[in-house]
Amino acid sequence: MKKNRIIKPEDYFEPACPFCVEHHKDKPPVRSIPTERVLAKLDEHLSKDDYLAAERHLLYWLDEANNGRDIRGCLLMRNEMMGLYRKLGRKEKALECAESALEIIKNERLSDNIGAATTYLNCATVYKAFGMAEKSIPLFEKAKNIYESSLAENDERFGGLYNNMALAYVDLNEFSKANGFYRKALEVMKSIGGGEPEQAITYLNMANAAEAEFGIENAESIITEYLEKAIELLDVSISETDGNYAFVCEKCASVFGYYGYFFYQKELERRSKKIYERS
Repeated sequence: MKKNRIIKPEDYFEPACPFCVEHHKDKPPVRSIPTERVLAKLDEHLSKDDYLAAERHLLYWLDEANNGRDIRGCLLMRNEMMGLYRKLGRKEKALECAESALEIIKNERLSDNIGAATTYLNCATVYKAFGMAEKSIPLFEKAKNIYESSLAENDERFGGLYNNMALAYVDLNEFSKANGFYRKALEVMKSIGGGEPEQAITYLNMANAAEAEFGIENAESIITEYLEKAIELLDVSISETDGNYAFVCEKCASVFGYYGYFFYQKELERRSKKIYERS
């Protein structure tokens, strides 16, 4: 090594591409958040039913993404926060996240990719959940168009899309369209492995739709058929550790109770509690 070596700029400056926009602006480079680690920790909080910790976690990483000018990280955090606030029934927070996510899509010109489709789906689901089904339909359609042009026909993401579209059409009393999308959702979930819990939810949704269309007395036989199919699917997919299964059991339990299946309601609550306690 030569002595008295002169220190040059390249010795202490990070190399930068001269054609990059960042090279010519007074902005620091984008610092991307570690999305896989963030989502893994979020799943850990949700598997324990610890929604307060999940919210703190998402807010922290949203700030990190904002500070690091990580647009895609911000969009991901907004999507996850939509789902959390929707689950907790926090309307204003959920709508705020939906509007922010749509603004990112618009400003960053991301309106034709899978990430945008997922955002449209999540925003539409928020609107539907808080009594704005009519406002949700155009967003569902946008997501559907992107999915159909980008994904395989049996991609599991179609299951969630079709299910949520059906729920919105039930709210709008368009039962024929709703049942069509429920059937599509079942077809998708039957074609993939491990789709039984989601199929069970679909059958319970179909029972609710039949009641809304015909009345509980006139739809009794249809409702019973759908409830029995849901029980069969939940029993065949029973798990002692799966957080998603615990969530499905928790979600389905009240529906069975509503229709008078009190024993099975308690059984699902027991399964869910057992999984959460083990987590």
